[in-house]
Amino acid sequence: MEASDTPGSGDDLSGSVGDVTERDGGALASGLGSPDPAPVARESEAEPPGEGATLAAALEAILMVVDEPVAEVTLAQVLERPTVEVAAALRALSEEYTAAGRGFDLREVAGGWRFYTRAEYAALVERFVRDGQQARLTQAALETLAVVAYRQPVSRARVAAVRGVSSDGVMRTLVARGLVEEAGTDPESQAVLYRTTSYFLERLGLRSLDELPELAPFLPDDVEILEEQK
Repeated sequence: MEASDTPGSGDDLSGSVGDVTERDGGALASGLGSPDPAPVARESEAEPPGEGATLAAALEAILMVVDEPVAEVTLAQVLERPTVEVAAALRALSEEYTAAGRGFDLREVAGGWRFYTRAEYAALVERFVRDGQQARLTQAALETLAVVAYRQPVSRARVAAVRGVSSDGVMRTLVARGLVEEAGTDPESQAVLYRTTSYFLERLGLRSLDELPELAPFLPDDVEILEEQK
């Protein structure tokens, strides 16, 4: 956040300091006593950003972004707190979420801690993932899916050649969402080949790949020349 009232490095602060000194002097002359050094001491001893956060809040912030269980000793090292204290805080959080009936849970699994969706909401989460997120593919995912659909079985290198950019991450996403699957390896290069799945047909409302629309009307006239140049 910008501090618009913060003086620049070249501003003259002597006037402001003088005014404050003069006002303080007037207050002393009025019998208010010596200036309280406490505000200055508190300012100099202020904790660095982040250190004022509670242990529970710090643990929540870290665990919110992890994709695998994190060990207590690792969390203790990051937060510079005793492992016993961190372990107690984790268990207290887990009990708090359970008592409050939250939709998520904090569990100790495989030697570490991580947030999980509660079992009773698994059906809702699955519906969201399958019917919600899978319907919202990025432009890169749509392009990659189209190349696989019309060129299958096809390798990731071939997809990258067609799109002009690496598609490794996008391909993993399509596989994870059940739209694309592995289809063996290329006999010459031994590269993994990919094809669309039956779920892909289901989502598009097709009985078979033969019902895919003709691609030729959407291609430029010189597409064959461009392909040869690649």
